[in-house]
Amino acid sequence: MTSRIQPRWVVVARFATVGLTNTAIDVALFMLLHDSLGILGANLVSTSAGMAFSFIVNGLVTFGSSRLTMRHAALFLATTGVTMWVVQPVLIGLLDGSLPVLAAKLLALTVSVVLNFAAYRWVVWPPSYDDAVSSARQP
Repeated sequence: MTSRIQPRWVVVARFATVGLTNTAIDVALFMLLHDSLGILGANLVSTSAGMAFSFIVNGLVTFGSSRLTMRHAALFLATTGVTMWVVQPVLIGLLDGSLPVLAAKLLALTVSVVLNFAAYRWVVWPPSYDDAVSSARQP
């Protein structure tokens, strides 16, 4: 459950800020660790740190959850995993030959961001009925 419903632009701005920050965490840690841990080890650590940051901050700040649960964590991992490891590769594969690979990756990433936002908002941290009622009563 969420503590209250935020204006849509606030939620989108926070989501974008969290996304940029978790990307910076990912890249910085990867660059710091890739010499000592190798590409796979550094990528595992850096993406895990970015995802942990994203889960905590999106849950508590962006979507206003009063607490984070194992259910939230499982839904977050499932939705993020589907967009990162299913949707993106499928879209890149479908666009292969039609667009340069970087353009296909960026388009797939854009679709992933939109799908993640929708999944986080309506599946992982949906607004509660009580929040919707109290928000509708406010001027």
